[in-house]
Amino acid sequence: MKDNDLTALVVRAPDNVLYLTNYWCMKGYDAVVFPREGEPTLIAIEPQLVDAERNSWTKDIRLFKSYHPSDPRPPQYRALDQALAVLKERGLTDKVGIELNMGTQASDRMVGEPTTPTQLYFDAFGEVAGQVVDATPLLNEARAIKTPQEIERMRLANELAALAMEHTRENMRPGMKESEVGGMYESFVHGLGVGYKGKVEMARAFTLVWSGKGIATFTATSDRPIQKNEPTLFEIWVCVDGYWTDLTKNACPGELTPEYHKLLNLLLGVFNEAVAHSQDGASFPELDRLIRARIAEGGYPGQPSHPICHGVGARAHEPPYAHQAGGGVMKKGMVLAIEPGIYWPGGGGLRLEDDFLITDKGNEKLCTYPDDFRLV
Repeated sequence: MKDNDLTALVVRAPDNVLYLTNYWCMKGYDAVVFPREGEPTLIAIEPQLVDAERNSWTKDIRLFKSYHPSDPRPPQYRALDQALAVLKERGLTDKVGIELNMGTQASDRMVGEPTTPTQLYFDAFGEVAGQVVDATPLLNEARAIKTPQEIERMRLANELAALAMEHTRENMRPGMKESEVGGMYESFVHGLGVGYKGKVEMARAFTLVWSGKGIATFTATSDRPIQKNEPTLFEIWVCVDGYWTDLTKNACPGELTPEYHKLLNLLLGVFNEAVAHSQDGASFPELDRLIRARIAEGGYPGQPSHPICHGVGARAHEPPYAHQAGGGVMKKGMVLAIEPGIYWPGGGGLRLEDDFLITDKGNEKLCTYPDDFRLV
C-alpha cells in the first residue's frame, strides 16, 4: 500500500474480507476499511456480531442492520454508508483502493447466492475520496503468497477431500446416478467437516461427477449411470472456513479397460514431469508449453481445452495463471492447482489435478488420494 501511495483499501468480496480480517461473512454484504496505518474496521451485518467478534483480527467492528424500519434499501447499502463514514471519520480519503476488476469472487458462507456490488457502490467512493483506484492487482499479488494460517486451512480442506473420496469410492456402485454419487461426496464433507479436528467451523463441498463417456469439459452432473470398468471423474471443490481446494480425482468400479490403462499411463507421465518442473523460480509459460507439448507427443495435439495451472486459496481459481503467451515465475508460498487432461471425441477421457504448495525444496502435494487411482 505504501508503494502504491494508498491511504486505505475498501473491500467487499467475501474472499478479500476473509483475507484481511479472518472473518468469513454469512451473506456477502459486509465490508472492510483497511488503512495503510492503524486498525482495520470490519463492517458486519448485525446478526453476525458473535461470529465477527470470535474470528476477526480487528476489534473495531461496526454493525449495520439487516432490516431497518425506516430504510427500505437492501442491507448492503447500509454497509456502504458505514464504509464511507469510516473513511471520512478517520481521514482516509486521499487515495482509496477498491475492487474495480474482480472478475470473479468466492462465495460467502451461505454459498448459494453470491452478492456483488452495484454501480452505485463504485460511484459512491468518488464522492468522498480524492482519488479512487483499482486495488485488485495489489490484492492478487499479496494473496498469491500464502501465510501459515492459510496453508493450514487448505491442508484441512485437502484432508477432507481425500477422506470423502475414499468414502465415495467404497460406496459407489455401477448403475447409481452421477448425481447420487456427487451427493454422497458432498454430504460426507459437510457432515464430517463441520467441527473436524476441533478446527473447522464450516466445511462444504461442490462436485461435478461424470462417468465413462460422460467425461468432458465442462458439462453438468446428470442422471447418467456410473459405468463399470470405466473411470468416474470427480471435479472437486472443498471449502474449509473460506479456503478451497481445486482437485480432480477418479475412481473405477471394476477393472479399467486397456485403452484407459494406456491413457492414464500417458497422463501420469505428463503430470509427474509437470510436478517436477514446479518449484521456486520456475517459469509459468514453460509449464504450459511443457504439458501441452507432452500431450501432443502422446497423440493428442490441442489438449486440454482448459488452463493447466492456476492459484488456489480464498478462491478455488485465482491468480497466478500459467499461459505460454504470458509471464511470471512460481514463488515459495504459492499454492497451485496443476491439471493436465485429455478428452476423447464423443465422450470419455481423464484429467488429473492436485494442489501443490511451492516450498524451498520443490513442492508438496496437499491431497493424499492417489492420482494413479489403480493403487486404491
